[in-house]
Amino acid sequence: MITAKDATIKYSESGINKVNMPIGRMLVLSIMAGMFISLAGTASSIVAATVDNHSIARMLMALVFPAGLAMVVLNNSELFTGNNLLVISLLDKRISFLSMIKNWVVVYIGNLLGSMLVTGIITIGHVYSSFDNAMTTRVINIAVTKASLGSSDAFTRGILCNVLVCVAVMMTLMAETAGGKIAALYFPIFVFVVCGFEHSVANMGYISGGIFANMKYGNCGVDVSSLTWYRFFVGNLLPVTLGNILGGCMTGVAYWFISRKDK
Repeated sequence: MITAKDATIKYSESGINKVNMPIGRMLVLSIMAGMFISLAGTASSIVAATVDNHSIARMLMALVFPAGLAMVVLNNSELFTGNNLLVISLLDKRISFLSMIKNWVVVYIGNLLGSMLVTGIITIGHVYSSFDNAMTTRVINIAVTKASLGSSDAFTRGILCNVLVCVAVMMTLMAETAGGKIAALYFPIFVFVVCGFEHSVANMGYISGGIFANMKYGNCGVDVSSLTWYRFFVGNLLPVTLGNILGGCMTGVAYWFISRKDK
């Protein structure tokens, strides 16, 4: 186990490789990360598909969802929300502002492609029809709830979400074994899911999955008037993404301030 200061130094140095890797490699690694998060989101929906008690359902989802970030971290794939910590490398003057933005744009696009690839394949494979379409109802309900969220709520929940995600990423750097990294990230991610905070990459899977399920199986009695592509990209992803960026950068600045400011 290393200290938070040492983990901040490690991330600052790793930022150089993140922004300088070839675009093709960066895109493939980000597609993988989007797939991992989308698969974890699907699994978390499955475990809660037949649970009527909302508190228990959310707790069950929170128990499963950390598997997504575990796969991201252990496979060294590129996740947009975690990469908001590149502000540490920027403040250390190891990377430029434009190189950081380029990484964010490429990784965001890759995460979106990976997420929707998974939900598309899941739809074709009739996974959403599990438990006599109870899974379909769950997926559509989650998507409608997220798509109906007001912009200010989406933004503020996005801030809180990425504070926890970035803390989880930094804690994985403090651990030196695979088991230690998984244990380190588990509880911050558990907390964000239980609290209902908004994660842009997770929402790429949740909302696209709801749209695809509605197209494939119908609305299952759910009011889907708010479940549109516009509400997906503009109503939810835009404010959540901005909130994630602010929360992630705030966390990165805090780690840099306590660990690297004097240097």
